[in-house]
Amino acid sequence: MILDCTCADITIQKWENLMSNKKRFSYKKLCRLIKKNLSELYYAINLNFPNPYKEDTFETKTHYILTHSAIEYFFKK
Repeated sequence: MILDCTCADITIQKWENLMSNKKRFSYKKLCRLIKKNLSELYYAINLNFPNPYKEDTFETKTHYILTHSAIEYFFKK
């Protein structure tokens, strides 16, 4: 698992491609995966605090998508 990009780093066309065929995914499960695999990022974006965007957590065949502070983070599986 790696951080591939954020919505601020990509074009709208790439964003639409990454968001296509998304399905809901457990926010808690994704936070656990990030903490296990990318612990520095977990604390850097304060995933240990409440997130009002937690309902906007998804997965696709290739990526996990986490929304935090109105930024979408795309993690390559």
